[in-house]
Amino acid sequence: MKKYIAGRFLQLIPVLLGITFLTFALLSLTPGDPAQKKLSAQGVAVSKEILEETRREMGLDRPWGLRYINWLSDLIHGDMGNSYKDGTPVAKKLIKAMKYTGILSFSAFLSALVISIPLGVYCGVKKNGALDRVMKWFCLAGNAVPGFLLAVLLMYFFCLRIQAFPVIAKGSVKGLFLPTLTLALPLSCRLIRQVRSSVLNQIGMEYIDGAKARGVLKPYILIFHILQNAMISILTVAGLSFGTLLGGSVVIETIFMWPGMGKLVMDAITARDYPVVQGFVMVMAVIYVVINLIVDICYHLLDPRLEEL
Repeated sequence: MKKYIAGRFLQLIPVLLGITFLTFALLSLTPGDPAQKKLSAQGVAVSKEILEETRREMGLDRPWGLRYINWLSDLIHGDMGNSYKDGTPVAKKLIKAMKYTGILSFSAFLSALVISIPLGVYCGVKKNGALDRVMKWFCLAGNAVPGFLLAVLLMYFFCLRIQAFPVIAKGSVKGLFLPTLTLALPLSCRLIRQVRSSVLNQIGMEYIDGAKARGVLKPYILIFHILQNAMISILTVAGLSFGTLLGGSVVIETIFMWPGMGKLVMDAITARDYPVVQGFVMVMAVIYVVINLIVDICYHLLDPRLEEL
């Protein structure tokens, strides 16, 4: 297991290097001048001399390749640089915003699990029942509706019509409900169908018929046989969905003004604050890759036969 984990970490190095290169290259090709944006935001009259001096202070006068090498060298030493907008260290901004994104993502993920696992198991056991047919259409609708549209609909109903929740979340506990619901509902729809499919696949196995013939109680079969063996495929979707949840929260955080990494990076893109955008992409890439590694390790823990592969 240790050798496998070490090998996976070594594979991450070229992947992350490729991500840094592509991110830096694409941002350099983006229209707009960060120096001019900074001066305009400060209300300074932008003359040619002031613009050139600001570009020199920000390091934008150097060749693209040299800027990338310097940035990568600083990143390896743990320095993500400073924000073009206000000079604050990028790492400090990301750490502050990451707390709120983590709260929102974990809240939505746990809510989705609480909703989807019981419903998915029940729909699998009671195939073609009334609830199974209802959930089929519910899941189709939930997967079809875009996240931003769902957010607007929930905001209109809960914030404007019945005024139960604030329009602007501002990091409050009460403001957490609607962003969580917006992220949890589509994820629940995907997980319900996956759990149902996995349970149905296990129910049709011969070992289940054998357990029933031996008189094993149905709850025991369901929990310790069907669910345990179905967890591998469920874990795949759940693990990858959590990584998607972190990235997908960008739009939702912006709509509800939740002060997480999503809102931070959207503001940074608008202000052409490239160091913040680059830092965000790196953090998200590392998180996503680490989640995939954790999922793979869980595979081995759930199914020891994979050790032989």
